[in-house]
Amino acid sequence: MGYAHEYAHAVLHRGRVPMEPTDHVVNWADGPRRGKFHPDAEAFALPDTEDLADVPVAPGLLPGAAGVPAPAAHPGFGLPLLSAMLKDSYGLTGRRLGVQANTDLAGLPFYPHANWSRGTAGGGGLYPVSVHWASGPSGPLVPGLHYYDVQRHALQRLLTGDVTGRVREALGPDAPDGALDTDQYLILGVKYWQNSFKYNSFCFHVVCTDLGTLAQTWRIWAAARGLRLAPVLWFDEPALNGLLGVPGEEEAVFAVVPLHWDGPRAGNAETARTDPRHRPAVRHRDAERSRTLLGFPQVGAMHRATLEGAADRPAPGALAAAAARTDAAGGGARVPLPAPVFPDTGVRRALRERRSSFGRFDARREVSAGHLSAVLAACAGTRLAGDTDPAGEHRLARLYAFVNHVEGIGRGAYAYDPDRGDLRPVVTGPQGAFLQENYFLANYNLEQAGAVLVPTVRTTAVLDAVGDRGYRLAVATAGAVAQGFYLAASALGLGAGVALGFDNVSYAERLGLADGDEAPLLIMALGHERPGPADFRHEIA
Repeated sequence: MGYAHEYAHAVLHRGRVPMEPTDHVVNWADGPRRGKFHPDAEAFALPDTEDLADVPVAPGLLPGAAGVPAPAAHPGFGLPLLSAMLKDSYGLTGRRLGVQANTDLAGLPFYPHANWSRGTAGGGGLYPVSVHWASGPSGPLVPGLHYYDVQRHALQRLLTGDVTGRVREALGPDAPDGALDTDQYLILGVKYWQNSFKYNSFCFHVVCTDLGTLAQTWRIWAAARGLRLAPVLWFDEPALNGLLGVPGEEEAVFAVVPLHWDGPRAGNAETARTDPRHRPAVRHRDAERSRTLLGFPQVGAMHRATLEGAADRPAPGALAAAAARTDAAGGGARVPLPAPVFPDTGVRRALRERRSSFGRFDARREVSAGHLSAVLAACAGTRLAGDTDPAGEHRLARLYAFVNHVEGIGRGAYAYDPDRGDLRPVVTGPQGAFLQENYFLANYNLEQAGAVLVPTVRTTAVLDAVGDRGYRLAVATAGAVAQGFYLAASALGLGAGVALGFDNVSYAERLGLADGDEAPLLIMALGHERPGPADFRHEIA
């Protein structure tokens, strides 16, 4: 077994055995920026696409489901469409000033501590994923490598010249269909310090969820427009780190997302050759804000463990051995659920209205069984469908539901069967006290939520099937489930909140999973919020 097994065990048990260093104190005053800063790089404003017609989010949440109309096929991405996707997913779309129960409330009115909303959820609101666009001759700009500046919704040119041949070379000849016949790529990197300054050794786990939330946002956004996106997770990582000019121990490329571009390609991208003697690299450097940077051995060890065999793509079907189990724990009569249905909420609207409820749940209004069914179906349908499972055949995440206040469903813990569309009882009776006792923070009133969903992944089985690099995939899958959960709740007008700070072992014991390999990775609270919440409209102030 590789080091990732040891790290996965430490993460699962951190509620009872804290991860080192146990004396870490967050220095907020010396924290990093929430994004990279290249002061000398030329910037280009991206097109304003606020007038782009919105499209229903349902085809992205439940692709191919009965009763969900197929979206019109789109010929491919162009600059306006790419601009819209970046803005809707990772761009700053508003300011969080609502009165809620999170610990940062007192500082929100002060501009240096402002919390800006994004369509994609981020662990701790830190957003350490960087987005680079490698654009070749078929694109609208001079070929080069650009960084997406979220604060200005602009591109910063870091390198001029077509480097997409280097990207294809790093992906390898066995890359998924379509990955090599384009000259447009989004490259997702992770800057560890942007997260580890707060989460220390837990950082590697959290940034993997961040990778999944962003990838799933793009998949849902694109699917709603008849396009397909899928992240490639196995590639020559040192080569792409070198291209971006980043030291892998501090910042590393986690995924490459090929883009199908609208219009003719310039030449044959798949067969274009690169001069092996020419190794271009970005010379612009991120100007770090923090004066003191700390290293955490477990983060470095996980980086090295997941780097090993990075270019050795698993064989097709390798993930079958790690697929989510279909047998439900416990007994009792099954509880049927209504067929999942979503309103015609637009994908942009769902992303703009997505937020964490933070203590605003109100049990006086029960969640309907239909709404619970729709959210569960959207979560269970999550597939990253990258190079390890291009067709999306293997479901890696399984869903459980702690029901508190749902119309027509008794209180208790249930296992969700996505094939039958029903719930099977695991534990009967009220679960509110258990939920609150096993949550580490005070910013959620879990008993007031209509239901708390728990995605599990057979993390160790994934590692056994595809190696230590599979840790990124396993945890990113949980992050993707969380993003689907947020958007499904937003589309239905429900409150939602996802948390990492809970006793994973207690949940495994409660659900009868202690002797198996299913790991509860997140808790996701769903419910109605109190009416008339206090908020502030910053955009009209």
